[in-house]
Amino acid sequence: MAPSKLRKAIGAVKDKTSIGLAKVGSSASLADLDVAIVKATRHQEYPADERHIREVLNLTCYSRAYIGASIATIAKRLNKTKNWIVAIKTLVLIQRLLTDGDPAFEQEIFFATRRGTRLLNMSDFRDTSQSDSWDYSAFVRTYALYLDEQLEFRTQSRKKSKRGITAYDEEDDEVASPSSARDTPVRDMKNEHVFSRVHHLMQLLERVLACRPTGTAKHNRVVHVALYPLVKESFQIYYDITEILGILIERFMGLEVSDSVKVHEIFCRISKQFDELDEFYGWCKKTGIARSSEYPEVEKVTQNKLDVWMNIYGTSPNLCITGGLSIWNRRVKPRKKTGSLKLLKRTQA
Repeated sequence: MAPSKLRKAIGAVKDKTSIGLAKVGSSASLADLDVAIVKATRHQEYPADERHIREVLNLTCYSRAYIGASIATIAKRLNKTKNWIVAIKTLVLIQRLLTDGDPAFEQEIFFATRRGTRLLNMSDFRDTSQSDSWDYSAFVRTYALYLDEQLEFRTQSRKKSKRGITAYDEEDDEVASPSSARDTPVRDMKNEHVFSRVHHLMQLLERVLACRPTGTAKHNRVVHVALYPLVKESFQIYYDITEILGILIERFMGLEVSDSVKVHEIFCRISKQFDELDEFYGWCKKTGIARSSEYPEVEKVTQNKLDVWMNIYGTSPNLCITGGLSIWNRRVKPRKKTGSLKLLKRTQA
């Protein structure tokens, strides 16, 4: 038997064994949940059946106990496996639960992580079963890092919104629920809050860019399906960043020197990120991940724009700008916080 066929056969046996153990090892009320999780994360090299994912979502709507049980089962499966297919499918399931599941999932995963549950820590994941498994293992690690960063960002944002502060109190285990959190509009935030938010968004975008697959993983259907929700979430990250860029531009002339330096550093970093994001989106469109019409038009922060920024930054703080000076003009789309970074002509004094 060829190695690939043997590997598939072993994977099928493992799945059947896991399903059997779930049926006899769990209580009658939780057995269906455990079986659905195993079926949604099988070893077969094709995307998970939507039926099984929906079953997990439906079963976990019953009570908080089901949510805790599902997280325990998912954590056990994710930490035991050395198979990249099972790992990717399990991460896809986690993302779906965070996005479409009960809001309590976010809280429970956060609590489980703080209690020491090794859920999204996949830094040492290795699938050594095939010569090309390195490409898939790398994707698993970067995908897990993105989900972990996304969870941290959402949790901190809600805590900050609830408390009205930028510092994150590690001693407080209370996590604001989506219904109780009331996000402060970015335009109404203080400068230090805006800086904190944009740095978190840039870090999140960095995680997105790191998820671009390499080698044979670029052509795998399981990887493409896993990328779809990640790419969709990156659209909003882009819109959120561009909104903040517009706000920073509007406030620039009234900033202290130290804050002006921070703003310039932010624009320099985002300039590189947007170049990479545009290239990443180009690859995604060619690969068929989401419709081309869904993608935002990435408007780059070019060197010319940075040069104009430096000219303004280098002028005397006592200079009075008359006639209006607009570097970038923002456009807002419905339900999408977007900023269009288009360079306009400088007004001559």
